[in-house]
Amino acid sequence: MQNKYYAIIPVRYASTRFPAKALVEIGGKPLFWHAYKRASDCGLFDAVYLATDDTRIEEKAKELNVPYIHTKPEHPSGTDRVREAANILNLPKDAIIANVQGDEPFLTKAMFLALLKPFENEDCQSSTLGVILDTEKDAQRIASPNQVKIAMAISGEALYFSRAPIPYDRDNDRKAPFIGHVGIYAFRRHILDKMANLSPSPLEETEKLEQLRLLENAIRMQVCLIENPPHGVDTKEDLEEAKQFYEAHSEFWV
Repeated sequence: MQNKYYAIIPVRYASTRFPAKALVEIGGKPLFWHAYKRASDCGLFDAVYLATDDTRIEEKAKELNVPYIHTKPEHPSGTDRVREAANILNLPKDAIIANVQGDEPFLTKAMFLALLKPFENEDCQSSTLGVILDTEKDAQRIASPNQVKIAMAISGEALYFSRAPIPYDRDNDRKAPFIGHVGIYAFRRHILDKMANLSPSPLEETEKLEQLRLLENAIRMQVCLIENPPHGVDTKEDLEEAKQFYEAHSEFWV
């Protein structure tokens, strides 16, 4: 039977590093709208929803005809919020559910295709995206804790995610590249349920990275490499860069 694919965009108002980030505008539309538009227009999902606990975001979503699900405020991670939304929607038990970050306004169809492709293999439990970073050109990003890095197995599965620059090159003879994490995920529905039923894990709480809960509980995550990072917005500085990128490529985002 053919898989059913859904995208859920978890959005909250009280972002730690950038409060009210979800409602800042690029090209006259709030950040979350761009993530919704990209997921809706790619043609790969049976449906796309916003999941939020904030009435200000809900009011804006209603104004822009973005379907939303009201969720509880106390979720420890975006994936926990996605799981509650999936339960409210009563999505099929065999569905593939993408957790699309509301601060990723420039995701493309090619990126979504890469994220979902591993599920052609019935053994795939979850997936995410990564991009190879250049040690010189991307040195600032590699050093930044806001850019999560991935250590990968030869199979393409994630071994570890860290805010630190991993893997460490002890002998200055790098064989493994730095791989930057692009923070969108896809899960089989039963894996999403399993993750949400697990308590936040020690590594997750230390690094503040929800995907570590999976790895600490022996749930596999496939990493699909893409060529270019999608200009996500973590900080106010990122927002200014995103606005410039939008203006330079405005014909693409209609």
